[in-house]
Amino acid sequence: MSNYQVLKEQVYEANMEIPRQKLAIYTFGNVSGIDRNAGVVGIKPSGIPYDELKPADIVIVDLENRVVEGTMRPSSDTKTHTLLYRNFEHIGGICHTHSTYAVAWAQAGRGIPNLGTTHADHLVATIPVTDVMSDEMIQGDYEHETGNQIVNVFREQNLSAEEVEMVLVACHGPFAWGKNPAKAVYNATVLEELAKMAYLTLTINPNTPAIKQSLIDKHYFRKHGKDAYYGQDY
Repeated sequence: MSNYQVLKEQVYEANMEIPRQKLAIYTFGNVSGIDRNAGVVGIKPSGIPYDELKPADIVIVDLENRVVEGTMRPSSDTKTHTLLYRNFEHIGGICHTHSTYAVAWAQAGRGIPNLGTTHADHLVATIPVTDVMSDEMIQGDYEHETGNQIVNVFREQNLSAEEVEMVLVACHGPFAWGKNPAKAVYNATVLEELAKMAYLTLTINPNTPAIKQSLIDKHYFRKHGKDAYYGQDY
């Protein structure tokens, strides 16, 4: 049995949520998870259809992208994932999808504005979109630079990756993360729903304003922080 069996199982189950939630088709998209004590990341192998994927297929790499365990090539997005793990030290899982509405916003180069309480339940900010990558970046270490674009937009907009667990990469698509792989997929699913709601809202009324701050605060802080009261205590 693998030394990383638990990580492989977690990452496998999270990857299988992508087709269940209709976040991507065919071989598109990927989920990873990290064992920070061991310093390794488990990630979907490149180009393997979800209906053929097995826990044993999950590739284990270190944070410098070297394969530690596995016979397949890891996802082509591996360098993006490992760069995010190195820069956002609290996260435990990352999900990249090609979900339709989120991709549409990314292709349009627009962040998703906070228009209502469903958005405010999960984050207070506009979902950010990166700059369009330069030709030099594209022709260089493309996947590494994709990660840099994400980190840069968080620095430029003074955003916390703990409070804003999702982003759009311009012309490409969404990345989301969380405390573990399952939470990363949950956030990717929420992102797609917010993208759809915002699109429909602005189609009905292109002049819809952002939600008022008092409603943002009420909905966000009833689910987050020391005074949260949503849900049950177990």
